[in-house]
This record gives sequence, C-alpha cells and structure tokens, in this order.
Amino acid sequence: MGFSCGIVGLPNVGKSTLFNALVATVRAEAANYPFCTIEPNVGRVAVPDPRLDEVARLAGSPRVVPTTLEFVDIAGLVKGASRGEGLGNKFLAQIREVDAIAHVLRCFEGGDVAHVMGGIDPVRDAEIVETELLLADLESLERRLEPLIKRARGGEAEARATLAVAEPVLAELRRGVPARRVALRSEQAETFRRLQLLTAKPVLYVCNVDEAAAATGNDHSRAVMAFAAGAGAGTVVISAAIEAEIASLPDEAERQDFLASLGLEETGLKRMIHAGYALLDLVTFFTAGPKEARAWTVKRGASAYEAAGLIHTDFQRGFICAEVISYDDFRACGGEPGAREAGRARQEGRDYVVKDGDVILFRFNV
Repeated sequence: MGFSCGIVGLPNVGKSTLFNALVATVRAEAANYPFCTIEPNVGRVAVPDPRLDEVARLAGSPRVVPTTLEFVDIAGLVKGASRGEGLGNKFLAQIREVDAIAHVLRCFEGGDVAHVMGGIDPVRDAEIVETELLLADLESLERRLEPLIKRARGGEAEARATLAVAEPVLAELRRGVPARRVALRSEQAETFRRLQLLTAKPVLYVCNVDEAAAATGNDHSRAVMAFAAGAGAGTVVISAAIEAEIASLPDEAERQDFLASLGLEETGLKRMIHAGYALLDLVTFFTAGPKEARAWTVKRGASAYEAAGLIHTDFQRGFICAEVISYDDFRACGGEPGAREAGRARQEGRDYVVKDGDVILFRFNV
C-alpha cells in the first residue's frame, strides 16, 4: 500500500535541493531497496526495518520486499496560491493527492539565493503556506455548503451526515483553525476524509539548516519546533548540503565517518522516512513464506480483515482467520514452527486489530 508525503515550501527554501539530495543519497548508498525515481518529481523509498530481514532469515525467504513511502516534490507555492497566483491551482491539486505534507522551511542565513520574502523567518513561511491552504479549504467548503443544505432539507441522509461534519469544520476554518485540529466523533472520520481538505493532512516541518546546525539545530529550527508543537505537527532537522556531500562519498565507511564527525547517527533520508512513517501513524505487519518475506503498511487500528484486503481482494473476500505471531515471539522461538510448538501462534478473527510487528498468515477460501 503506497503512502505519500508531498514536499512543499516557498520558492528558494531548498525544497527541490533537498529532494534531489535525498535521491542522490540513496543512490550513493546502493542499498538493497533503493529510492526509485518514478517521475522527475516523484520518488519511492523503502522504510528501513531490521525486523523484516530477521523475519526473512528465520523463514528462509529468499526475497525481501519492504514497505515504502513516496515523496513528491510539489511545485513551489507563492502568496496568493489559493487565488490561483503562480502555479497555485496545480500546487493545490497536487497536495490533494498526497497523504501528508512535508513542509520544507529555510532555517539558514546567507547563501547565494535570496529568500523570496526578503529575509529568513521560517515561522512566517510556515504561516504563509498554512494560510493559503486554509483559504483554499474555506473556498471549497463554502462553495459546497448551500447545495448540501438544500439536499439535507430534502431528506437526503448522506447530505445530512456530510453537513454535520462540514459545518463545524467550516466554523473552525473561519477562526483560522486547520481542519486536522477539529474534534469529530470516530464515526465521522470517513465523511471527513471525503471532504478532501488540504488542512486535514498531517504536517511535518522539515527544518533545512546549514552543516554546522545539522546535529543541534539553531534558533530558527527551535522556533519552528515551538510553532509545530502548538500546531500539533512534527519536526525534523536536516541539511540538504550534508545530504549532497554524503552522496558524493564513495563507500559506506566514509559516509558513516562523515556522519559521526557531525554528531549524526544516520542520514537525513532515514530520519525523513522515520518521521514520515510516524507522522502518518502507520504500523507494519509481515508475511513470510518460501518465496518471500514482505512488510505491509496499514493505519494504526486497522483490522485483520482490512489487512487481508491489502494483500489481495481474494484474501478479504474469502477470509477465514488470521494466524498471528508477534515479532518478539517469532524471533524468540526461531520462526513459525518454534512459535507454534511453544503455543505462541494464535488464531484471530476479522475484527482483530493488527499490531505493529505482527507476523500473519491469512487463511481464506474463495
């Protein structure tokens, strides 16, 4: 299942530089699961998970297939995008297609390229983009409100349900509150999702710093962290310049030495992956057999029935049960046979909530 993060930002903040550096980093690493450039501005990257390799080893699976995240380098936004300024309409349309927003903020002074706003203020930049997305959502909901009211008055159940979500969300948007922060009942989640609001998407603020601040951050990145905490968003500090330098190093030992000299344990690419995965609130389960071991990604709270459908519609249509072994038990018992012998394999029904690290065998009949 593909999950995607749209990389957004004002012009000249290092957004495309960062995307290109991430692509170059993974190519340089020559990893087993490379960052695959699908289009010039789209790349798919494996989520590193050492548990998958261990599951494959214990199961004797010759092929290992990781779960992935997709990064999309979205056209730069300018003030007035919600009114069609610049590439506004294209920008907004591309954001609607992604699951989350990775918002790159320039957190370094100097450089050869001047900031489009005339000075470095990442919190101001974050507010500009958030305002444009909020204005676009306001316009979208206000345009739909009157037809919804008419249909609801006519007794249409779906319109009434949609209106019950749209009205409180619209009221909060008018107060400047993004849709993702509006409190709704759990049963309204699907209706809310269908509204396709830009400010409903989770946001990760990516602080693009210079090399000296890569490990510790700086005053700009700390200001972003404080802003993000109040907005219910995540942050990660990364240096596009460092990523480009890592990509130029010929072997893994040199890359690790270089990272260590900067006080870093892993590349910005990996930190972006981990942060994006956490941002989307995803969990991983595994399947393993004589042909392959594979990691699968589902939203936290997904049922075994939903997980089965992710693999194949036949698994879901003919679902009988899910035979589940936790990763810890799978590893401690030396794989599936040992786990069964130790009584650590259990049968679960379609409503079982998949846990992170579950190793699952689906029984089905069609």
